[in-house]
Amino acid sequence: MVLAVVAAVLNAAASVLQRKAAREEPEEREFSIGLLFDLVRRPVWLAGIACVITGFLVQAVALTLAGVAVVQPLLVAELPFTVLLAAWAFGARPGVREWTAIGVLAAGLVLVVVALAPTGGDPVAVSGWTWVVGSAVVAVIVGATVAAGRGTTGAARAGWLGIGTGTAFGYVAVLVAAVGAIAGREGVHGVLTAWQTWAVVVVGPLSFFLLQTALQAGSLVASQPGFTLANPLLATAWGVVVYGEQVRGGAWYAMAAAGGAALVLGTFVLVRSPQLSDGDRDEAAPAAR
Repeated sequence: MVLAVVAAVLNAAASVLQRKAAREEPEEREFSIGLLFDLVRRPVWLAGIACVITGFLVQAVALTLAGVAVVQPLLVAELPFTVLLAAWAFGARPGVREWTAIGVLAAGLVLVVVALAPTGGDPVAVSGWTWVVGSAVVAVIVGATVAAGRGTTGAARAGWLGIGTGTAFGYVAVLVAAVGAIAGREGVHGVLTAWQTWAVVVVGPLSFFLLQTALQAGSLVASQPGFTLANPLLATAWGVVVYGEQVRGGAWYAMAAAGGAALVLGTFVLVRSPQLSDGDRDEAAPAAR
């Protein structure tokens, strides 16, 4: 769990640093490889990339030690860390609303983790057809959200792309969990011959490109909810439905539902913070209008 929180801090730093660089790019650079060539010349963007890589490695270790339904929900902590780091980066300070929302979100996270308490699961035992069906569902979700984003502008575009990005990174997490399980049983040879390893090599960079586009499309206010909620939602569902991770039932469901509601409430209050309205060209946060 500690490693998951560390990964959340690194991801938050990456979001703020990359947003700080991407916000300076013209809007017509969206969905363009040229956007990446421009960004790579910016030291602040490179610092964000260093945080992305380090966070990914820490998260990969966490996923090999625990199931995706355990690790990914903890990454929701990325949002409050993003608000705090954005406040520092953009010269502001959190107020009562921000601290209250952070408290609500933290309480919701604790409730979800304690209530579900996922255990078990075996990524290696998943059949090929299950992988095909599950991967196709993910592809449809990502494709639909990207298409919706391309068909809109401003905050709506950033919001749709944020959901697609969160879903894509959630899928990368389930792939990494599978690679970790294979490594534990078959060693290096198993990792190099597993299709999931090469899927990470393909899907990871595509998810990263989608992240840059979402960050450039609009403010963190618009894109961060998708980053925050879609990732753990997809990964947790996959862990329970596909990997067979066991969660507690009965009255624990009510506790998990209450925690989930607190997570959603805390997220949507927190993303309206002026700390995330970083002076974007034409889509300041609703609270700042």
